[in-house]
Amino acid sequence: MKLKVIVHEAEEGGYWVEVPAISGCATQGDTFEELLFNLYDAIEGCLSVSN
Repeated sequence: MKLKVIVHEAEEGGYWVEVPAISGCATQGDTFEELLFNLYDAIEGCLSVSN
């Protein structure tokens, strides 16, 4: 499954990301690597709740 995400730099440092195709699905991380790790968890959690 391919999903488009929007990555933002957080004002306080680090990053946050939103997944427009999944309402309310967003996460953050202090580093880009942490952001990606958290993103996979967030998508899995959002999809499991919506089903």
